Amino acid sequence: MTELGNRLKEARLAKGLSLEDLQSITKIQKRYLIGIEEGDYSSMPGNFYVRAFVKQYAEALQLNADEIFETYKNEIPATHNEDLPEQLSRVKTRKNLTEGNSKIFDILPKILIGVFVLGAAGLLYYFLTNHVGTSANDAINKENEPVKFVRSENLEKAEEVDEAEEKEQNVDGEKQAEEEAPPAEEKPKQELTFVETKGKNSTFSLKNADKFELKLVSKGQTWVNVKNAGGQSLFQGLLSTNGTSSQTVNLSAETQAVIVVGNTVDTEIYVNDQKLEYAVAPTEVVRQDITIQYVPKNE
Repeated sequence: MTELGNRLKEARLAKGLSLEDLQSITKIQKRYLIGIEEGDYSSMPGNFYVRAFVKQYAEALQLNADEIFETYKNEIPATHNEDLPEQLSRVKTRKNLTEGNSKIFDILPKILIGVFVLGAAGLLYYFLTNHVGTSANDAINKENEPVKFVRSENLEKAEEVDEAEEKEQNVDGEKQAEEEAPPAEEKPKQELTFVETKGKNSTFSLKNADKFELKLVSKGQTWVNVKNAGGQSLFQGLLSTNGTSSQTVNLSAETQAVIVVGNTVDTEIYVNDQKLEYAVAPTEVVRQDITIQYVPKNE
């Protein structure tokens, strides 16, 4: 075992994580994780993947990846030779793009001339259709224009008075209906209350809620695990602002949820969009287990 592998393994064990837990968090196969801890990189696809896997391993344990690379640079293989084919590929791609652009510039003037000719023809057609045709139609319409009848001024005023009275009656009827209508019943707000705390364990109660939806938001990097009353894990993984920063879990069918938070300083918990205030300050206890007991509204 190398010094790098020994340090990473000790950090993993200090956080109480097994290789299976780390595989679930990082999505790196267990055999590669074992190879990193034992300093055996022969099973990995290449030096690039060695460095990438070491970085993910370190960040999952909240270690500084740059400091790891600098301290153990003699144990981690470099990737200079593997980068060369990628650089050559980029040169070929840029050459192909340049040749394609040159062909486009050769065809562009012809396209512009064609567009100009079509536009001129369209304008000419519009002018002939609207101006010449309109003049002829106006002359015909004037000859066939029907006789207009002038309405009595008194008749128009009487209709206006009738319309005003009808509007006033409608407004009075709406006001009366609003006054007679019973006031709407206010829905009781959900109650998220603190019950007790023992060390790193805190218990809360959720009542008067139509649903039980839990949202976890990371403000940095944290590992979380959400379990139901039977101990079944409904979600576990690493939340980070550099990747997946939040996770929502629907627990409406459950009566209890246990949230294991590895880094409460950088983790916010929302219950049906209501922010949960930690019973124990995160600066005092970083890793906490939060239990929420849910009582459905119809019970």
